[in-house]
Amino acid sequence: MNIAIFSPSQNAYSETFIQAHKNYLKGKVFYYYGKGNFIELEGEGGLKKEASFLTKLINKVFKKPSPTYWEYIAASLKAHKVNVILIEYGSHAHHLLPLLNITKLPVIVHFHGFDASIRDIIKSCNYYKQVFLKASKVIAVSRVMERALLNLGCPIDKLVYNVYGPCKEFELVSPKYNKKQFLSVGRFTDKKAPYYAIKAFSKVINKHPDAKLLFGGDGVLLDACKSLVKQLKLENHIIFLGVITQQAYMDLLQESMAFVQHSIVAENGDSEGTPLSILEASAAGLPVISTIHAGIPDIIAHNKTGLLSEERDVEAMSAHMLKVLDDVAFAKRLGQAGKENIRTHFNMELHIEKLNKILANATQ
Repeated sequence: MNIAIFSPSQNAYSETFIQAHKNYLKGKVFYYYGKGNFIELEGEGGLKKEASFLTKLINKVFKKPSPTYWEYIAASLKAHKVNVILIEYGSHAHHLLPLLNITKLPVIVHFHGFDASIRDIIKSCNYYKQVFLKASKVIAVSRVMERALLNLGCPIDKLVYNVYGPCKEFELVSPKYNKKQFLSVGRFTDKKAPYYAIKAFSKVINKHPDAKLLFGGDGVLLDACKSLVKQLKLENHIIFLGVITQQAYMDLLQESMAFVQHSIVAENGDSEGTPLSILEASAAGLPVISTIHAGIPDIIAHNKTGLLSEERDVEAMSAHMLKVLDDVAFAKRLGQAGKENIRTHFNMELHIEKLNKILANATQ
């Protein structure tokens, strides 16, 4: 099976799930990235040059006018004998509608989070009416997203629930619980609301003055969060690491007490899908302290594999941080139960196996 994956960018550091699709799907993957007239095929560059001989020949024989840019891409798909298209993000599928109107290939549209929640994006994509019509299957990564797509009009027989799986390497991590250290890794965006995690942690210091909170990642709210830390005089307790590698992330998971993320529905409607960083942390065996938001309750069970609070409830999140610091044995039980839960129900093999079946069935 020859699979064409379309994504708006080549290698965004936060999109490790797309890298997993590229690396683990069964068959030969052709990775098309970019938007507008700047879509490229990874390893081969721009598409216009690649398809020029074929399209010139067609024009000469059939006396057709010069092809559109989308016809060049369609010719590339034909030249590589692509059997099925997987489009990352519903909004990108809407952008690619001119291509989908040309090719007769089956199309799988994979929603991830903002594309199914930001109101202006949904409206600009005409509520995905044409996307749902063209798609053979539509993938949702949380139960909340599944309901949202149904409410937008996605036919129920096209909709599939398939949560990401963390890389196997995270299952090899064995937390030592040897530091009073909390870890948060992700983009500094409104929906991840890192400032609420900072405020919750600020209350922990009163009882545990040697505790620390480490942030990995970058984003538009980073400077504001740094300013908040200075205002709270927590510079010695909260450390910003910037974008970190997977290995650095695993090393930090091994020495931390819990993973923290205070996800919320942003003012523009932006929401998580199912945060991959939470799946990874739980797979590593660390308890997750987070919120009842989007797909998080699908994978984290309160008081069993982690501790969940309502969105914006800083007091509750602070209490949950104190709970794991005060009872390390309890933290270990949560972490071990989380590791087993991910290994059994949300591992990478299950995610890829289901996606392989979706792609294969679409070609039949």
